[in-house]
Amino acid sequence: MGSGTPEPSAAAPAAAHPVVLLIEDEPQIRRFLRAALDTQGLTLIEAATGEEGLAAAATRQPEMIILDLGLPDMDGLEVIRRVREWSAIPIIILSARGQERDKIAALDAGADDYVSKPFGVGELLARMRVALRHSARGAGEPGESKFSVGDLQVDLAQRLVSVAGAPVHLTPIEYRLLATLVRHAGKLLTHHQLLNEVWGPSHTEQAHYLRVYAAQLRRKLEADPARPRYLLTEPGVGYRLAAE
Repeated sequence: MGSGTPEPSAAAPAAAHPVVLLIEDEPQIRRFLRAALDTQGLTLIEAATGEEGLAAAATRQPEMIILDLGLPDMDGLEVIRRVREWSAIPIIILSARGQERDKIAALDAGADDYVSKPFGVGELLARMRVALRHSARGAGEPGESKFSVGDLQVDLAQRLVSVAGAPVHLTPIEYRLLATLVRHAGKLLTHHQLLNEVWGPSHTEQAHYLRVYAAQLRRKLEADPARPRYLLTEPGVGYRLAAE
């Protein structure tokens, strides 16, 4: 396992230089991301196989994992499952497998986001920022209840929703769907995950429920529901609430 950067000093605060573990067998991708992440003040650890990556995740305790699914020694889905046995660390998939079923399988296994190759480094960095912020909120501010992006504001404690200062009245299910998306803002949630959390385990195959209520939410929250700013669709996979 190689690393393009020196190990961080034990005295350095972890938050100052977040450690990112890249599990990727393609040297060109590792070199590209090494240069890109270095400019962002991130410390990169590199692993070329799943076993190396799992060992690094356990010993180095990174703040995030970027994972390729097509590894030489094991499927990336197995890496996700094994990490999720002991850690909630953000995992972003970076893979040439762009089929809906591959995205759904990775997200349902516990990944936080999915970026298809070829990818733009700007998009990847944006997804990483959101995942790191979400992880920090979850670890350091469990009581945080207010969320805002653009003109949308949600106060989970008061159960209040407003757009550009005007109150928005939601049905109980609309609110529950929005609250679920807010708690995972920036994260791509599959149909299965949303149905299970909002409607319960017995409704996980009822994808039409989601389509109906997502459309209703957009009519109430978006300036142009046909071109949503907040409630974004990943066709065939699920929904994401914009976080920036």
